Amino acid sequence: MAEPVKRPSIKPFAKLNRTALKDHLDMRNGLSNWQFTAVSAALGLALAAGAVLAAGPWDSGQRKAEQDWAVARDRTGGAHHDPDAPAGPDPAPSAAAVLAALGTGVNRSAPDAPDAPDGAAAELRSVLGPLLKNPALGTRRSAVVIDTATGKRLYGQGADTPMTPASTVKIATTVAALTALGPGHRIPTTVRATADSRTVTLVGGGDPTLDRAALRALAADTAHALKDSGVDSVRLRYDASAYSGPALHPIGPNENIAPVSALMVDEGRLDDSASGPAPRSGDPAGDAARDFGELLDEAGISTGSGPEPGRAAAKSRPVARHLSVPLSALVERALTNSDNDIAEALARQTAIARGGPADFTGGRQAVTAQLKKLKLPLKGVKVADGSGLDRQDKVTAALLAGLLARAADPDHPELRSVLTGLPVAGFSGTLSGRYTTKSGGTGLIRAKTGTLTGVNTLSGTVVDPHGRLLAFAFLASGTTAPAEAQSALDALATALAAGRR
Repeated sequence: MAEPVKRPSIKPFAKLNRTALKDHLDMRNGLSNWQFTAVSAALGLALAAGAVLAAGPWDSGQRKAEQDWAVARDRTGGAHHDPDAPAGPDPAPSAAAVLAALGTGVNRSAPDAPDAPDGAAAELRSVLGPLLKNPALGTRRSAVVIDTATGKRLYGQGADTPMTPASTVKIATTVAALTALGPGHRIPTTVRATADSRTVTLVGGGDPTLDRAALRALAADTAHALKDSGVDSVRLRYDASAYSGPALHPIGPNENIAPVSALMVDEGRLDDSASGPAPRSGDPAGDAARDFGELLDEAGISTGSGPEPGRAAAKSRPVARHLSVPLSALVERALTNSDNDIAEALARQTAIARGGPADFTGGRQAVTAQLKKLKLPLKGVKVADGSGLDRQDKVTAALLAGLLARAADPDHPELRSVLTGLPVAGFSGTLSGRYTTKSGGTGLIRAKTGTLTGVNTLSGTVVDPHGRLLAFAFLASGTTAPAEAQSALDALATALAAGRR
């Protein structure tokens, strides 16, 4: 098990929160656009850092999934990852004032606009160039830095080279879902009854975060409606037909993702965990239906021999409904905790919104189609899945940084949860155990991590010493020492925050 990390005190951040909030409105009229953007973005980082509870190092499980897959194929061993490592905290909170600030003064030019003037590019070359030569970054690496206020590319190395993104592909998945469905969209789970109320069907809409409390509420509402009709015994069915195609991810059965189903409870987890690797149900829909049946029995409605799979009757009526949290909250959770189940669900929800098949093929086609609408550079890009577990995923650093720059554009307020969902360095999610040394970066960087065997990636935002809100993407492949590769990526992001003094 990893050694506990001594975390920086949150007291300075709490003090900053109080004073910064008091001065926020005064600053708005007294600062130029770029100054206000920088100050407000920094305030957002402080708010998130001060609000998130400390937690131990957390592994997204992608490396373990890849190594389990490799072991199954050729019986070779891999690095050990402690399954008992503490889970990450809840997603970082959103701050409305900070989100508004991120959009203030942002130029609406495309994120793939021409490169910045030679002065700025030369400065970043001198800062990032030597760090990108670190052998820990493997045999191939690419990097892009964009000034979100102008849309100009400040730095690029291998910017348009397609590389395996690992979990940073979740940035693309979440952007696609938000543009297709909107941040306020909620995924329904319903119970429908036949005209005679003798058959009820639990219908999954694709909410992977449906929990037992919600299932109990559905059972209570269903029982109430049935008793009003004079019914105390029913035939129970369950319908997971909203999703189609293979349920198992191409990486195969493992503890990092359940079979993808339109009906599941707690992501098919068989323990009390809320994130990270966990034992998973082999039949999430059936298990959810059996749980629902038990709860109906407790509520006074007998379900006889138990649930059977089957679609709700065409003329059935809804008797109970539960809605997921808004899509924006699902996006934040998917990014903060690198949640593979939510990411795959978002890809299929995007497919449904576009009228396509809700399977792995339909999901990747829908995500790609939504990205095309944003007019971002997609040459060589291949979206193979929603989570990044598939090594066939190929994206460019230009695309990842461009997506984050687009999320800061005031013309796209629907994308703000992509920024607020990024883990905070040293404090939340998959970055809770990184940036904890004296090298800097703690609380100043928000970024999505990516890890597969031989692949390490990092993409996020940072405010540099010039007050610019930068979007960055660093991708490395052919890495052999994951801890060293992560440190090298962290050094790159920290250098952006520190600049050349």
